[in-house]
Amino acid sequence: MDNPFSKGLIVGIEKPLHWTSFDVVNKVRYLLTRRLKLKKLKVGHAGTLDPLATGVVVLCTGKSTKMIETLQAHNKTYRTTIKLGATTPSYDMETEVDRYFPTEHITRELVEKILQTFVGAIQQVPPTFSACKVDGKRAYEMARVGKEVELRAKEISIQDIRLLRYAQDEIEIEVDCGKGTYIRALARDIGEALGSGGYLTALRRTRSGDVDEASLITMEEVPEWIERVLSESEDKDKY
Repeated sequence: MDNPFSKGLIVGIEKPLHWTSFDVVNKVRYLLTRRLKLKKLKVGHAGTLDPLATGVVVLCTGKSTKMIETLQAHNKTYRTTIKLGATTPSYDMETEVDRYFPTEHITRELVEKILQTFVGAIQQVPPTFSACKVDGKRAYEMARVGKEVELRAKEISIQDIRLLRYAQDEIEIEVDCGKGTYIRALARDIGEALGSGGYLTALRRTRSGDVDEASLITMEEVPEWIERVLSESEDKDKY
């Protein structure tokens, strides 16, 4: 009889800071194949998170990996802190500040007004430090070796932006958005619209579709989760 992981499970994992989404997939796959004594098991994720981001990564195992494309299309929610008055090439803290801008003119009223201009269907140019492909190569691979990368604007959908915290040189916002939205690029564009600059200093995905942060399993809890799933499956087989 197939084990429950091969049959297919969907679970929300808490992605640690500095881990890639693929690091999460690889670690969970390793733990599963070792515990189940399998040579291979399909494990994939439904939406990449940057290494400097934390929060919801939706993991699919076995036959559930067929649902990845559908799950990726679900709306997501992010909570992020944007440093105003400066920019970095990667639009986050992966690279050093390259330019500084004034912030004295920035008020809460101006921030709230500008944020609403980004709600709806908008055009967004992806970050050069992204996984977008240019001539068959990842944009970030070219950017990291100093090559110029030109990416085209894409239409994205932002359902809502809420201002959680305001300071003249830093804001914290919560964003409900659709597939393909780059929060780093949003930080860049908000900074420009404010007549200043902006880059991310913190990013957390709090929801992806029906999976929210309250239901997440940490990487430390994965072995315990595997045992619990197997135990529950064995109990069902008894009846």
